[in-house]
Amino acid sequence: MSKKINTTGALVVGAVMGAALAIGAYSFLGQPTGISSDKASAGGEKKPLHWVAPMDPNYKRDKPGKSPMGMDLIPVYADEGGGPDAGPGTIKISPEVVNNLGVRTVKVQRKGLHMEIKTVGYVQYDEDQLVHIHPRVEGWIEKLYIKAAGDPVKQGQPLYEIYSPALVNAQEELIIAMDRKNQRLIKAAEERLSALQLPRSAIRELKRSKKVKQLITFFAPQSGVIDNLNIRQGFFVKPGTTLMSIGTLDQVWVEAEVFERQASGVVVGDLVSMSLDYLPGKMWQGAVDYVYPTLDPKTRTVKVRLRFNNENDMLKPNMFTQVVIHAKNTENTLLVPTEAVIRTGNVNRIVLALGEGRFKSIKVKLGRLDGQSAEILEGVKEGERVVTSAQYLLDSESSKTSDFKRMNNQSNDDVTVKDVSAWTEAKVNSLMANHRMVNVTHGAIPEWDWPEMTMDFIVSQSVDFSRLKEGMNLQIEIQKVAGGNVEVVNVRLPDAETPAPMDHSQHQMPAEPSSSHVNN
Repeated sequence: MSKKINTTGALVVGAVMGAALAIGAYSFLGQPTGISSDKASAGGEKKPLHWVAPMDPNYKRDKPGKSPMGMDLIPVYADEGGGPDAGPGTIKISPEVVNNLGVRTVKVQRKGLHMEIKTVGYVQYDEDQLVHIHPRVEGWIEKLYIKAAGDPVKQGQPLYEIYSPALVNAQEELIIAMDRKNQRLIKAAEERLSALQLPRSAIRELKRSKKVKQLITFFAPQSGVIDNLNIRQGFFVKPGTTLMSIGTLDQVWVEAEVFERQASGVVVGDLVSMSLDYLPGKMWQGAVDYVYPTLDPKTRTVKVRLRFNNENDMLKPNMFTQVVIHAKNTENTLLVPTEAVIRTGNVNRIVLALGEGRFKSIKVKLGRLDGQSAEILEGVKEGERVVTSAQYLLDSESSKTSDFKRMNNQSNDDVTVKDVSAWTEAKVNSLMANHRMVNVTHGAIPEWDWPEMTMDFIVSQSVDFSRLKEGMNLQIEIQKVAGGNVEVVNVRLPDAETPAPMDHSQHQMPAEPSSSHVNN
């Protein structure tokens, strides 16, 4: 019997402990995810307006749950106002949700922008040191000492032999002048041979031997590498024919292109780093030598010329290179991380962190960009915090009602009532008294870029709903409120000269809309 009693007592104790654990688990897990623990414990629990899907703000529910993608819905709270940063589009989320979304913020800083322009280029000969070989007379190439382009040559090395009747006649004229001992004719004949590029050594040999040479050898004017070889043995050539070119490899050019928007940051003298695929890990240091004055109309790029020293002739013409132009630092300017900028087709936006879980999407004017930072010309101030992670989720909710203007912390009203409210002519089509809603056809609203249309509005508690009648023509003041909704906050009836009374605090603290509201 005692054994049975002990067993029964153990079961009772176990049941009591299980119930206690269940109650504790429910009190912990049953707490709504969007409400912070400090607010819940304070007794003044603040309820969300609704819950939205993280990836689709148009998916709204009146209680926690899952989105169609299986993600937890995010609570959205009505902005309490009371602060200078409150304004259209300001959203508020709990600290737990901020942490779960991984929201990160950084301060707007004022410092110099270090631009690094990355592009590609091709190695070319230094054309300042490139020599082109042309004949001064007609003739036939009887012997060619150069076999192929790319052959190295030394200064004074023979290049080709040519037979030219014009050179033969010029030599005979010098011999005749010498036989007559006419110094003026001798000087004229020597100058003609020099003008025909006959080497000085050949002229001296001709004066000594007085024998005309049928074949004249021409020599390399400098050391280098043969390029653009256009002749072969036996070719007939004439003045203007480019026989070959000789380029040096002590220094090389790299021709690169930069986009039109980057061209203003490139100036002569900027340092340049270069790497090549065929020598991984090796870097060359050079400088911008010239910025071409014209823009390619097809590629919309500007060509720049870079100069590099070429030790051991490691850089070969026509090699493909990756270059980084280190543009000079700009003057101090407002900078934010590039990932903080939300770029759309029409405007650029960032999400401001206003503190206490409040965020607002605002429009900014972008300047120059580098690899990590973006210059902000208008829209933010130094020291403000911007969101760099999860900003797209916050922007998708804030942008539905935001005026995209930053709110100043000054006493002067840079954002007036007309930014959040507007008057318009309207006709009452139907009334839904149980929901304090009205269906109206209103005129165009230029302030909000709204056309004339028919839609449902919630009527604010400050408006006497009983004065509204179906078919009535009147003027209504509508105001944007949190959650993407618009309310009727004031009316002018046909027989009234003054507006119906309203609570002007509604501009800063809009009434919490009912769960049956209609989205704007």
